Amino acid sequence: MTKLASDTAMVLAAGMGKRMRPLTASMPKPMVRVMGKPMIDHALDRLADAGVAKAVVNVHYMPDTLEAHLAERKTPAITISDERPQLLETGGGLVRAQGQLPDPFFCLNSDNIWLDGPRNCFADLSNRWDPDQMDALLLVVAHKGAVNFRGLGDFHMDAAGRLRRRNKPRVAPFVFTGIQLVSKRLLRDAPEGPFSTNVLWDRAIEEGRLFGLPFTGQWFEVGTPQMIAPTEDALRNV
Repeated sequence: MTKLASDTAMVLAAGMGKRMRPLTASMPKPMVRVMGKPMIDHALDRLADAGVAKAVVNVHYMPDTLEAHLAERKTPAITISDERPQLLETGGGLVRAQGQLPDPFFCLNSDNIWLDGPRNCFADLSNRWDPDQMDALLLVVAHKGAVNFRGLGDFHMDAAGRLRRRNKPRVAPFVFTGIQLVSKRLLRDAPEGPFSTNVLWDRAIEEGRLFGLPFTGQWFEVGTPQMIAPTEDALRNV
């Protein structure tokens, strides 16, 4: 069994969930149900199954609802990174929580739905992890295999696994799944306040330190209400 590179994950759950309206008018996006279960529980269950012992969850939109739900969980052990005063976006959220995180740490979006391949994705990321070369290792899925995905893709990947941005206006062959393994080196000299992780990724790309790992399972984009039913149909047929 592969030893995990970290025992802790940052779970990004603070966003406003605008694309998921009208469902998010009455609940935070991580509480939207797929197959009868809140999406954040799908992600947290995968962490627990993989042996990730701790999760830091950031909150902003309808935080009391989310915190009350998370308080009912036993595993992984959850601590909160409170963004009530200001939504810090993905990058700012990581910077805010870094004192609660080890080095390295897993990071994932709270609305991820996926089915693992031969091994769980956290073991695969750990097996590939090389802190001497990497600031972050992103789990990516082939564009053609990204269920419900309608975009043009995110990254190209070279033979060594290094990532670069999509060449506009072409389609990129890989889509970011929302799951990554991160070195705290990525967070150095970060901007203050709200900002996107893309700022840090771009610097890592310039330095040749942003890597990708192709996902061997099945990944579902669940960004809008219209994507829930086809995702559930696919999951029922597994």
